[in-house]
Amino acid sequence: MSINLLDMDGEGLAAFVASLDEKPFRARQLKRWMHRLGESDFSRMSDIAKPLREKLARTACVSPPRIVSDSLARDGTRKWLLDVGKGNAVDAVFIPETNRGTLCISTQAGCTLACQFCSTGRQGFNRNLSVSEIIGQLWLANRELGATRGGERVISNVVLMGMGEPLLNFDNTVAALKLMIDQDAYGLSRRRVTLSTSGIVPMIDRLAAECPVALAVSLHAPNDALRDTLMPINRKYPLAELLAACLRYLERAPRDFITFEYVMLEGVNDAEEHARQLVDLVSRVPCKINLIPFNPFPNSGFVRSPRRVIERFSEVLGASGIVTTTRKTRGDEIDAACGQLAGKIHDRTRRPARLEGTGP
Repeated sequence: MSINLLDMDGEGLAAFVASLDEKPFRARQLKRWMHRLGESDFSRMSDIAKPLREKLARTACVSPPRIVSDSLARDGTRKWLLDVGKGNAVDAVFIPETNRGTLCISTQAGCTLACQFCSTGRQGFNRNLSVSEIIGQLWLANRELGATRGGERVISNVVLMGMGEPLLNFDNTVAALKLMIDQDAYGLSRRRVTLSTSGIVPMIDRLAAECPVALAVSLHAPNDALRDTLMPINRKYPLAELLAACLRYLERAPRDFITFEYVMLEGVNDAEEHARQLVDLVSRVPCKINLIPFNPFPNSGFVRSPRRVIERFSEVLGASGIVTTTRKTRGDEIDAACGQLAGKIHDRTRRPARLEGTGP
């Protein structure tokens, strides 16, 4: 069976090349061809010696996930549904803006965390994605957007905010992150790669030690009682432990702040008192808060907060000196908006049956 070179970070590729009795610089050449230029045909890697190209063709391949569907919204948001085997498919979403292009990628087929307001969480969980399935989303998006055909870089930012909890697939996620920031591969700045987590405290510390990138934390509630209900992971890692981990992370982070994400759910977490509690909660952590209007999905049990309520919530935060933004909803017509990604998952946890009908 051929070895998929997209499953290897820089160290793994160097070891593979050494196993072929080739010099280390060949690994750098391979990375440039595969990742920077998006090439999958070894015969076209023109500056690699022909004997090595023939050896690679016999032993290896460059194999990203297969595209199942490709959807384009009126606002330019583009969503790919990608086959990851055995009836499972995950979403990757490209969001174009005036001064940047952001790719939102998935790290798991489904999610174990069962956050009440998230469509992915309602789908259940099947498995972690491999390195090739994670980095393959960036590889494919670059090819589909024309960035590998001599054009300018289209994807300037990557956010690990798609399906799954990245820190529960730690090793494969970090291997993919290392490729994203590798100058011979995608060459992205650590500041332009953001990992979003629901708050897996020990893994936040490991990320800081092994591959610190920009960090976003899904907060969504200003106190433990409410967060326990909305996000069951809070029962294991309550807010005090989570915020302490955020402070430790900032010691090595490429940015001098943490982004806290807060979905706005009408009548659940959007009162002015909740805003005041949130101010008190994050007062010791240098941060920005990103308010996310809830994006509906069938049988969610939640309703998006009205615009005036979101604006008032933002005013309370801003009055305390906290930089606050409200995320613009993008791609909701193709179910590509935040919280809507559901792919196609053969659940191995049987959670949807237990969660059906639950809500705030």
